[in-house]
Amino acid sequence: SYTIDMGPLGPRWKESPQPFSCSIEDPTKQTKFKGIKTYISYRVTPSHTGHPVYRRYKHFDWLYNRLLHKFTVISVPHLPEKQATGRFEEDFIEKRKRRLILWMNHMTSHPVLSQYEGFEHFLMCADDKQWKLGKRRAEKDEMVGAHFMLTLQIPNEHQDLQDVEERVDSFKAL
Repeated sequence: SYTIDMGPLGPRWKESPQPFSCSIEDPTKQTKFKGIKTYISYRVTPSHTGHPVYRRYKHFDWLYNRLLHKFTVISVPHLPEKQATGRFEEDFIEKRKRRLILWMNHMTSHPVLSQYEGFEHFLMCADDKQWKLGKRRAEKDEMVGAHFMLTLQIPNEHQDLQDVEERVDSFKAL
């Protein structure tokens, strides 16, 4: 579950109890199927485990789409774009890595996105078989979209209706 608490300016997401960061390093050209398929792999190391996992762009893309599907009420920043041609050129690889780092910094610092079970799976699962099982579990998650709201823990303190209406009106003015 995800918690909302009362801040000085009103309701807000409760900060992550264990904040962490994540490095993305060492983009490496890899092959599979005896060289038929070529891709770039990134070493992803969360600070709270120190254990690296290796992820392809398609894994980041899978996570991004899971986040969009589950958290329709939260703005999830776009990943760097896919690119069919020139994707093995050094400049492109370095630029994509820098953009993935920015994206990851946003994810790890977000009080809700950083706590998502699918994100944790992305950061920690090094076993191929377990990776597939965790992906399927995330894809079967029913607490997505509006149902996500059912997982929220909200403050039980009384809210002043006049104050709430004024805040809503000022927010509408933006």
